[in-house]
Amino acid sequence: MVVRSSLLALGAAVVFAAAVSGSVGKLTLDQMIMPVTEEILDRALEISEEAGHEALLIQLSTPGGLETSTRQIVNRILTSPIPVIVWVAPSGERAASAGFFILLAADAAVMAPGTNTGAAHPVVLGTEIDEVMREKMASDSAALIRTIATRRGRNVAEAESAVRSSVSFTEEEALEKGLIDRIAADDRAVLEAVDGMEIRRFDGETIRLEIAGDEIHSIPLTLRQRVLSFIMNPNVAFVLLSLGMLALWAEFQNPGAILPGTVGALSILLAIIALNVLPTRYAALALVLAAFAFFGLEAKFASNGIFGIAGVISMTVGATLLVDGPIPEMRVSWATALAVSIPLGIIAVFLMSLALRAMKERVTTGEAGMTGEIGVAQTALEPAGKVFVHGELWNAVASRPVAAGERVRVTRVREEDLRIEVEPADASPGVPASPRNHLISGKEPS
Repeated sequence: MVVRSSLLALGAAVVFAAAVSGSVGKLTLDQMIMPVTEEILDRALEISEEAGHEALLIQLSTPGGLETSTRQIVNRILTSPIPVIVWVAPSGERAASAGFFILLAADAAVMAPGTNTGAAHPVVLGTEIDEVMREKMASDSAALIRTIATRRGRNVAEAESAVRSSVSFTEEEALEKGLIDRIAADDRAVLEAVDGMEIRRFDGETIRLEIAGDEIHSIPLTLRQRVLSFIMNPNVAFVLLSLGMLALWAEFQNPGAILPGTVGALSILLAIIALNVLPTRYAALALVLAAFAFFGLEAKFASNGIFGIAGVISMTVGATLLVDGPIPEMRVSWATALAVSIPLGIIAVFLMSLALRAMKERVTTGEAGMTGEIGVAQTALEPAGKVFVHGELWNAVASRPVAAGERVRVTRVREEDLRIEVEPADASPGVPASPRNHLISGKEPS
């Protein structure tokens, strides 16, 4: 009876502890804001909701990203069934541009010491737009940030200044101006800092955060999300596209090699997946493809480098214009474009030159390679015997008697019995040997 009572007491203690000590999910977003970021956030919210987490903590570090993805993420945070805490960290990082919208949309906004946020003015590259359209875009983004700031009770005027005037704020300035709620150095300090905060949910309900002692459960990215996040980097997408094209070309020149074709096809497919999602300029893609045509012309016509230089310029310019990103991090950098274009141009011209040279050389294998070769009769050919030719000893049949040691020319390879047909080498091909030639070999003319 005592034992049973003890077990019941222990069970009650465990249930009480579970009820008192809750948990918080933690998602780390240290990337540009792209469509894959939406998927990552959706999954984290679903996991946190199913696991019964009291809140989702997002550690944010981003230079910005796409406007469409930003709006989707902001909408998911505002309508999240569980509280969302956004923490800009670690020290030295930022939540710029799109990150500013995400930070202000959080139920609780926190920044680590030494971080900054803001500079959220919309940017459009590669397209000339008039001042009226620019003002419309800025007004649209300003309206969104006003809505977010109003919903979360933040400083609307200061939030709008980050959009219209690209103002940036340190963590101290953001706290002083009412853009964030707390400053915290680590994730545990974040939970303690926001503990006791009363937040107003999207549906008007007010919730009091009591999460100071909660356990923090990290939510890792899936393998698919990691791969997508990696290839969505415009620099990576360009490298995959360029190397894939070179590998496919190598496969076409050496049919059956398999490895170059497999690697090339996989690289190009991954690049297509990334470029299909990123804001890609297809005219710039055409420039990248045209570069390989220039490399081929250089190998064929040897223009003293003119075609090769044109190919490098075409690929470099095409690369830098390939992705029309709103921030420098979402475009192919000049360094990457040059680092890929110049070596790739040299390699492509070299390989194409080898291939063209090989096509022009006489075949040295098979019947075509044997015909016309000069050998030495190892035995007398009357008409059959042995001939040493092409580094091998062959059974041979002569069109006329040949003495041992005499030089002979191969006229045909008989595949049916693996013999070769020969004639005296000092006779013109297809012309009967002269009597003088027969006398030199020690035989009387017939």
